Amino acid sequence: MAAVRAIEIRTELPGPRSREIIARKERVVAAPLALAFPIVVDHADGALLTDVDGNTFIDFTGGVGCLAVGHTHPQVIEAVEAQLERFFHTDFTMIPYEVYVELAERLVAVAPFTGPAKAAFFNSGAEAVENAVKIARAATGRPAIIAFEGAFHGRTLMALTLTSKAHPYKAGLGPFAPEVYRVPFPNAYRGPGVAEAITALEHALHTQVAAESVAAIVIEPVQGEGGFLTAPPEFLAAVRRICDEHGILLIADEVQTGFGRTGRLFAMEHSGVEPDLMTLAKSIAAGLPLSAIIGKAHLMDAPGPNAIGGTYVGNPVAIAAAVAVLDIIESEGLVERAVALGDVIRARMLTWSDRFAAIGDVRGLGSMLALELVEDRVTKVPAPALAAAVTHAALEEGLLLLRAGVHSNCIRVLLPLTIQGAELEEALDAWERALERTLA
Repeated sequence: MAAVRAIEIRTELPGPRSREIIARKERVVAAPLALAFPIVVDHADGALLTDVDGNTFIDFTGGVGCLAVGHTHPQVIEAVEAQLERFFHTDFTMIPYEVYVELAERLVAVAPFTGPAKAAFFNSGAEAVENAVKIARAATGRPAIIAFEGAFHGRTLMALTLTSKAHPYKAGLGPFAPEVYRVPFPNAYRGPGVAEAITALEHALHTQVAAESVAAIVIEPVQGEGGFLTAPPEFLAAVRRICDEHGILLIADEVQTGFGRTGRLFAMEHSGVEPDLMTLAKSIAAGLPLSAIIGKAHLMDAPGPNAIGGTYVGNPVAIAAAVAVLDIIESEGLVERAVALGDVIRARMLTWSDRFAAIGDVRGLGSMLALELVEDRVTKVPAPALAAAVTHAALEEGLLLLRAGVHSNCIRVLLPLTIQGAELEEALDAWERALERTLA
């Protein structure tokens, strides 16, 4: 008996209904809101997404990393509906609500801090980063921030300044925030190595900005938009040492890496390095707008009353979803499942690397994995057009894939950790066919 397939392509892509809606979009939606896929969603469940034409895809984009527990998880729906029936909004700093406190308690209990910690909630990853910088400046009395090449920290002013990719994010949108300095991030495939990156950071404190002027160093333990480059544990340990030597705070941006994706609840746990502040978003609330800062209690208390906040921050409906997400991660063993998924995906990726010379590198942690495509393995010239062709072919095969990397030549995995085994195998088979069509 043949296995039941999850993928079902009923029309040409895009289908007629998607084309119609996208044509309406072009007339009334601002052009910068460009579409990665020419399909319009109708409904989604788990790792599956069905468009308005009845075509069903396996989704490895996960709402750009927001759906660790998958689309429309029943427990999240139940939690959201229960909260909606009670109240939508008050503004926590006007009239507080218990579920905010409950989520703070839950996150503080599992966050990688050895001493007292506190939490604050916001709407987006960029907003969390902006407020983490405020907290760091208030706590240290210093103005400067150090970030890394290849980083992505969001699109509001400070977050966009910290972000390190000109197109499409920064070009033509300056001037940017002052007192931000940038240093190399270690890259095992292209360089620099760990020792070179550490030397460059130490050198920057002599040539770019005085150490006593630096409030914080902001780092992603795995660069997301930068192409899933992993910060080696020895590099994170060196950054921690440099911070401690100079009274600088270490901010870990776990917006994309958090909530189990790397095989630990938080990616910093792989290194054993303790940050001072940590920013969270994306999978925190299964796609509802919510972000968080968790940090050492005395630092979180540094800004004055009402120095951080906002009308919608910590919305009770999103927070109810976040509590459900934590329950699901624990009850379904999704952190451990991320390891198992990653083992299966990495094994397939390595077989592809053996077959296709255009695959220059396979990397990542847990299920947070990526391929880097190159023109050839000697020069390592980035191949963004090839990456685009592979993702297009994958769409036609029924698999949704996203690119990443400074040169947009990497293809990344942000799949729901709830994906079923048969769905995973079907997805990897579709990806392999896309590679054969494009690279063979």
